[in-house]
Amino acid sequence: MEEQRLRIAIAQINCTVGDLEGNAARILQYAQRAVGFGVDIISFPELVLTGYPPEDLLLKPKFVQDNLKVIKEIAGSIGDMTAVVGFVDRVDKDIYNAAAIIHAKKIRAIYHKRFLPNYGVFDEERYFRAGNSPSVFRMGGIIFGVNICEDIWHKEGPGLLQAKAGAGLIININASPYYAGKVKQREKIITEQARLNRVFVSYANMVGGQDELVFDGQSMIVDNRGKLVNRAEAFREDLLIADLDIAAGKAALKKKAVVITKELCRLNKSLLPEESTKPLKREAEIYEALVLGLRDYVNKNGFKKVVVGLSGGIDSSLVAVVAADALGKENVTGVFMSTRYSSLESESDAEQLAQNLGIKLIKISIEQIYKMYLIAFEPHFVGSSRDITEENIQARIRGNILMAFSNKFGWLVLTTGNKSEMSTGYATLYGDMAGGFAVIKDVPKTLVYKLAQYRNALSFVIPERVFTKEPTAELRPNQKDKDTLPAYETLDPILKAYIEEDKDLRTIVKAGFSRGTVEKVLNMVDKSEYKRRQSPPGIKITPKAFGRDRRMPITNKYKG
Repeated sequence: MEEQRLRIAIAQINCTVGDLEGNAARILQYAQRAVGFGVDIISFPELVLTGYPPEDLLLKPKFVQDNLKVIKEIAGSIGDMTAVVGFVDRVDKDIYNAAAIIHAKKIRAIYHKRFLPNYGVFDEERYFRAGNSPSVFRMGGIIFGVNICEDIWHKEGPGLLQAKAGAGLIININASPYYAGKVKQREKIITEQARLNRVFVSYANMVGGQDELVFDGQSMIVDNRGKLVNRAEAFREDLLIADLDIAAGKAALKKKAVVITKELCRLNKSLLPEESTKPLKREAEIYEALVLGLRDYVNKNGFKKVVVGLSGGIDSSLVAVVAADALGKENVTGVFMSTRYSSLESESDAEQLAQNLGIKLIKISIEQIYKMYLIAFEPHFVGSSRDITEENIQARIRGNILMAFSNKFGWLVLTTGNKSEMSTGYATLYGDMAGGFAVIKDVPKTLVYKLAQYRNALSFVIPERVFTKEPTAELRPNQKDKDTLPAYETLDPILKAYIEEDKDLRTIVKAGFSRGTVEKVLNMVDKSEYKRRQSPPGIKITPKAFGRDRRMPITNKYKG
């Protein structure tokens, strides 16, 4: 069977939700770059024009109308190359998650996503109508299919039907959010689809941060034997180009292919060198996700600088390092706020960290403010012994100070609580939970240490003592985290089983944990739901994060 060489490109770009004009400019910029390489067809991510997820912007008729206007403007700027661009289509009163197939300044065809995910972070059934026509398209002698994200995860989905209709290439466009290890799952699905259906697959994924979500890119091209041809960069914009030798096809099953163009691009095409980006190791992948998620949250929301409460502990140290890497040392300020319970070692470690990073450090003693609180409460607390109340006052004073810097200078406050603390409620509402963005909200404590070690291996920034001293909030004499919580090596697996895997008490106990410990942990998790509802958004790096992923009722008598 005659083969034709097709040069395809994937534009893995970072778009912003709602920025129709800015996203369109980015699309055209990458399209123009692809033209210079003699590309026949370029694909962009899912809903690249609107940004993903647009959420209730989709309920605004004018937003949908404006997006339709801009996609036509984009089409008018695409010449001999073919482009597949994600946008929102409207038919009568229904809207669709759609892909426009553009050629020669016109939208030649539109594909509507068939499988609408409605689990985890996805709410697509809330907005979109499902499509029902897995069309195929012709460029020269090559027949290809287009589908969107979830469509390719179904073995009996559009990919199979398009392959049966003669497609030799499936172009799948995505806005697939990141969590640790997900790229392996994606690669397995894509390679299996390619091998079973004997088609090449171009998998275009979005990159960038959007509120709690991070899109990792890692777009890929797979051949018709299921072999990875090429992979794009992780967590960075990229233009991935590959030459594919695809057999000329014939539309089957009485289904004619929509003709996009009768000829492929005539530009001289010398063979491209074979290159492929290697996937990152686990800690590197997660660290890059945190950096990108923070950078985009800050920049896309119009902030320039951030402030972090530095305690000399591992959590605030990691947050400060991520912030410096994401935003530049000149845009990060640390604040060390001491009381009678703060150790000299903690102050020294905070100073050393700031010096190593080159960030500004402000030191404020809150002892006098704390004393004034105690004096004010003394007549009302008479007869009561000191307890967590007096501890939390210190945390809330610190939260107030950080918010004052935010108000005065426009700095975004980064909170420093990790997933272990957020799960169990071992965090002070309106205290250390007060802020605009929670960088490590979805990072368990044991992983915090691993990420910090990974970053120190790149260049030494976090003082060694931060790793070796026992975790403590330093809110009372000789306080240690283990006074309230099980050892983190025990706690984190229990939390993962309960929160991320939805296992019940009996199943977790059978895994080798003491019943008393499991009961205590589960009770802490359940009682802290009201706190988590009031916490700032944070970057998702696990399969199930608090917020969009896990939506538990606050008022809830079920204990399981």
